[in-house]
Amino acid sequence: MDSGTKRPYGKTLAFGVVVIGLYFLLYLKQGMVNEWFTKGGMFAFLPIAAAFLFSYVHGTFTSNFWSSLGVEASKAKKEVK
Repeated sequence: MDSGTKRPYGKTLAFGVVVIGLYFLLYLKQGMVNEWFTKGGMFAFLPIAAAFLFSYVHGTFTSNFWSSLGVEASKAKKEVK
């Protein structure tokens, strides 16, 4: 582990709050969400857009969370022939 690496504590906290907020709104407004998402026509893109939004925010939070803990993906070693 590199001691010079800054850990993204602020980003982790910010995206965590956004994720919790999104899930809270989804739970709180589930009737409206069901109504709008099942209208059809151009509204058919709403579930897709919501899935991308949740995926991006949750994925970014998770990435920052693990980086804050110091867990990083292993680097591929280059072979010298």
